[in-house]
Amino acid sequence: MKSILAVLAAASLFAGCAATAPPPDARAQFMATLQGMCGQRFEGGLAYAIDPNSEFAGKTISTRVDCTADGIRMPVQVGEDRSRTWIFTRPAAGLELRHDHRHPDGTPDAVTMYGGLAGEGGTARSQSFLADAATAKMVPGAETNVWTVSLSEDGTVLSYLLERHAKPRARFVLRRVDGGRTGS
Repeated sequence: MKSILAVLAAASLFAGCAATAPPPDARAQFMATLQGMCGQRFEGGLAYAIDPNSEFAGKTISTRVDCTADGIRMPVQVGEDRSRTWIFTRPAAGLELRHDHRHPDGTPDAVTMYGGLAGEGGTARSQSFLADAATAKMVPGAETNVWTVSLSEDGTVLSYLLERHAKPRARFVLRRVDGGRTGS
């Protein structure tokens, strides 16, 4: 009888632990999704802009997923302009997106390294990044910026959406090209 009670107690304890186990970390899953895409290239264009005369209008936009020891870098080319890179890292605070802007000689633009941390509610395929205080100070009006980066279930479509004051400002839709690999 004691052994049956011991087994029931252990089973009860195990069931309680399983019920309170933390859910998988969607931020870590998102980063793992990006890491599984190392070397893949995406190309497309501007699907929406608040300003139809945007510098992105009518230009091909492309990027590739470069994996580094520090995180994920996605150099963004707009037409011939190669001045932008999206940088995803995993600081202690969670998951971060930064926008690195450079001049043709490689020196930093006056407006660079803006972005923020992923908010709550993301998934392994989609995360929304909320502008931080440094961004709000650097870019007037950007205190409400939210950047959402999403990947289709089959990994062939990458979408980047910028919202400000809860209204869309720009959206890029990029499709995987070259079978997804750059050969590196």
